[in-house]
Amino acid sequence: MKILTVALQKDNKLSSASFELVEAARTLGGEITTAVLAADATAMAEQLAARGGGRVLAVSNPALGAYNDETYAKVISELISKYSPDLVLGPATFYGKALFSRLAGRNGGCMASDATSLALDGDRLTVTRPSYGGSVITNLAANDGGPFFVTLRPKVYPEATEGSGEVVKESVDTACFESRTVVRESKVESGGTLNLAEADIIVSAGRGIKGPENVQLVKELAGALGAAFGASRAIVDAGWTQYAYQVGQTGKTVNPKLYMAVGISGAIQHLVGMQTSKTIVAINKDKDAPIFNIANYGIVGDMFEIVPALTKKFKAALQD
Repeated sequence: MKILTVALQKDNKLSSASFELVEAARTLGGEITTAVLAADATAMAEQLAARGGGRVLAVSNPALGAYNDETYAKVISELISKYSPDLVLGPATFYGKALFSRLAGRNGGCMASDATSLALDGDRLTVTRPSYGGSVITNLAANDGGPFFVTLRPKVYPEATEGSGEVVKESVDTACFESRTVVRESKVESGGTLNLAEADIIVSAGRGIKGPENVQLVKELAGALGAAFGASRAIVDAGWTQYAYQVGQTGKTVNPKLYMAVGISGAIQHLVGMQTSKTIVAINKDKDAPIFNIANYGIVGDMFEIVPALTKKFKAALQD
């Protein structure tokens, strides 16, 4: 099997998901090619090659400095035409999903998004992904003809840490860099320090925190753990925090090693976005809250006593 993984970068820094894609490709065997696009992709290509990225295609052009769906899709489509992969892998992030839907359309291939595992049955690739809000697990296989485009959920595979590869400075037709859209500037929303989709630890707040003035209490706990801050739809709809933090069916799907739910009752719309977390800790005063049905550990009590106490303990542990 010929596999092309698409590494995504921001500000010349590779996302951790890029190395997870390499590891996922290695579990399937076959010939691995990795593409990285940037204003100057050479240094990032060397990182990928040193961690098992196989033949790493470094495509450099000023037009690739900022992510642009149209430009990236043209460049990667030309690489697909040249290298003829059977499988094209990307991260199931905001940018990854947008890009891969374009790629599948341009290249006449099947697509599966938000995959949680990949397996070979003989020569046939099977992709496992959740459907219907996570209540059904589906196994999909591509039809014959055209590459199979798959976006992989972050954190389901470990990052590739070592291996061998070679860097190939790839050139494409200059027409690929022409776009109807020009990215002038990118701004990061204030207060967001960690990417929810890629975070190993997430601390999320729900309506049980009582009001917007208490969001900071949960953020302080997240800070003490070096975690990303998340939120339920209820407090986003109430205007207590920004949509960028929302976890759930209409927000972000996350898969951290540790998920702490503070004052979250456990509505199904929230659960489908975080129930695959490796370890779930719930803090809620209602012992019958649905969140406890999926939690590995539950703390029943007043969050206004528990959260400050945990924050103090974690800060002290870090100082030691």
